[in-house]
Amino acid sequence: MPPTLSSLVHHSALKLTVRAGEDRLDVPVRWAHASELTDPVPYMEGGELLLITALKLDAENPESMRRYVRRLVGAGVVGLGFAVGVNYEDIPEALVEAAAAEDLPLLEVPRRTPFLAISKAVSAAIAADQYRAVTAGFAAQRELTKHALTDGPEGLLSALASQVDGWAALYDASGAVVATAPEWAGRRAARLTADVERLRERPAPASSVVGGPENEDRVELHSLGTGRRPRAALAVGTATALGTAERYAVHSAIALLTLTTERSRSLQAAEQRIGAAVLRMLLAGQPDHARAVAGGLYGGLLDAPFRMIVAESASVSAARVVDSGSRVPLTKASAAVLVAAGEANGDPLGALTEIVESAAARAGEAVLVVPEGEGETARLVVLAADGGAAVSASAEYAAALEATRVGTVSEQPGFIDDELVVGLSAPAGPIAAAAAYKQAEQALSVARRRGRVFVEHEQLAAGSVLPLLADDAVKAFADGLLRALHEHDATGRGDLVASLRAWLSRHGQWDAAAADLGVHRHTLRYRMRRVEEILGRSLDDADVRMELWLALKATSTE
Repeated sequence: MPPTLSSLVHHSALKLTVRAGEDRLDVPVRWAHASELTDPVPYMEGGELLLITALKLDAENPESMRRYVRRLVGAGVVGLGFAVGVNYEDIPEALVEAAAAEDLPLLEVPRRTPFLAISKAVSAAIAADQYRAVTAGFAAQRELTKHALTDGPEGLLSALASQVDGWAALYDASGAVVATAPEWAGRRAARLTADVERLRERPAPASSVVGGPENEDRVELHSLGTGRRPRAALAVGTATALGTAERYAVHSAIALLTLTTERSRSLQAAEQRIGAAVLRMLLAGQPDHARAVAGGLYGGLLDAPFRMIVAESASVSAARVVDSGSRVPLTKASAAVLVAAGEANGDPLGALTEIVESAAARAGEAVLVVPEGEGETARLVVLAADGGAAVSASAEYAAALEATRVGTVSEQPGFIDDELVVGLSAPAGPIAAAAAYKQAEQALSVARRRGRVFVEHEQLAAGSVLPLLADDAVKAFADGLLRALHEHDATGRGDLVASLRAWLSRHGQWDAAAADLGVHRHTLRYRMRRVEEILGRSLDDADVRMELWLALKATSTE
């Protein structure tokens, strides 16, 4: 506890006597200061015990004393010490009455007690209080460290809540509550998700104070992490502002949780190398070797059905589409929603990594995340449990991006730098990892060509091949293949395109196709011979019939 007027009055060596303001003696004293100025207020900071001898004061003038005392109270002075036997044998009644009227504690200082003794007593008490706070802070640090080592973040939060006589909560990178202490604080912590998301938008380290409604607690929010983007956040709720000892405890918790949530770069790099080696072995058809290398790092991930995710930034996919000569329409996502969904700083693959890893951590799942390549060739490969939180989180994030797109890019192929293209495989086991990887790449390719954010391979098998004909390259092929027939029909010399479509749709049945066209079957036979002559191809060839049918379907979608 800091020194108070009461502790000074009870100091046996000072011999102070209370003459007014007996009910305000429990007020803390920040410092003791002597001043004989008629107006010392400009030099006060608040919380001082002012010591005077009334050398320049008209201490017997009631009106003057009322103005003087009123000024001191307005400046935050907590007490007035008057030395008797120097300029006045006793404290003038005008000053006593003015102090009593303003409820300002007035202490009588005997002549044998120098002001220096009072200043030393206040200084010693402040130093002792600071020493106690530092000692308590170090003790709290040891206690928190012990719980962090033995019980993890949950144990650390429990110890911190006890230290500050309140509650504490830990949030992950997405703003979701990971743990709270005590348990009843879960609902309170959940209501702060929006505040945590706003905190994440600021560079780490960052903090803010959230004042709750009337009769509710005061909450401090602190970002955790050493990088540009916070890895997590800590909330501490208390009934009042934190004291020095509690502040030490909170700072210790921030340091320990940062060490817990922000793994060293060398450790991250080592885990990524192991993950990359495990993935290579799986793709090479060596699941047993992959399990041996992984050990317990990925839990039972390799012993149950999993999904393979392959993701690229849209700018990378755009480059690949340009190389293939295709044109892909694309729309731009709202920046505000991208931030809310977890995207930021122009690093879509990094944002997806955070979302997948956070979801897996909350669900207690193992997940293998392997970055591949750098710069324009960068992509992300994720191996996650089928039906698990990580797969769901990636799909939900992609859906959020898809839903927020506005505008289109139609003249030139292009993608927005801060978007993703994601392909998801069907469920597979370790022995079929290579097939799952190929499925994810196929889904990624389809997503890239359709201008989609997310495509699942199972959707391709369950759907139709006809949407694929919308590709510009297919349309160009179809136009070229059928151009001569369209030019023939444009001269009015026959309806070869319609006749060809009817004949192919009837699987080469002359009577049925002729009936559809309303012509004689011999007329239809003549037209089909003209098609063969103009195209220089035989309709007896199944491949030719297939190409013509696909060309007709592609041009009919325009």
